[in-house]
Amino acid sequence: MKNILKRLVPVLCTGVFIVSGCAKQQAVKSDQAVAPSATTQQAAPAPVQAPAPVSQATPTTTALPSTAIKAEPIQSQPAPLTQKEAALVGALEKIYFDFDSDVLSDAARKTLTDNYAKLKGSNVKIRIEGNCDERGSDEYNLALSERRAQAAMKYLVALGIPASRLSTIGYGEEKPAVSGHDEAAWSKNRRDEFSINK
Repeated sequence: MKNILKRLVPVLCTGVFIVSGCAKQQAVKSDQAVAPSATTQQAAPAPVQAPAPVSQATPTTTALPSTAIKAEPIQSQPAPLTQKEAALVGALEKIYFDFDSDVLSDAARKTLTDNYAKLKGSNVKIRIEGNCDERGSDEYNLALSERRAQAAMKYLVALGIPASRLSTIGYGEEKPAVSGHDEAAWSKNRRDEFSINK
């Protein structure tokens, strides 16, 4: 019996010690940090501060993560075309390409020569916009439309327009001139157009 008591006493003491706690319990206000016990061997965690009370007059808002809102750059609107520039853009003719080609045809070269004659007396900057029909992948058509615009630019530079006045962009199939899914529509969409680059 003594042996059983010798074994039970430490177990009971440990249980009482755990249940009652090893430090004196104190009432803690919600905005105070809890002081670590003098008998505790481990480092106490950093105190947690309660949030400041919100007044009734101030509306509360939920903070969004920084990636949720993307700031868009403010873009200024280009100046409207002057009457002379509008007339020039209207006078520049489109050029057309064969299927899956960026080679300038004889008709395209003649049109570019006519466009050169209209451009040489001005200092306007021109953007050459390459386009494709709907056939082909997006990536392929973007590259092809850029090559078509570059082909027209090289020809105009060879005729005498300074390269600093010309820029190119390829739109792929994104800006069809004609809707439709046949050769009549596709032939009108394989083109270069010319616009003023402000």
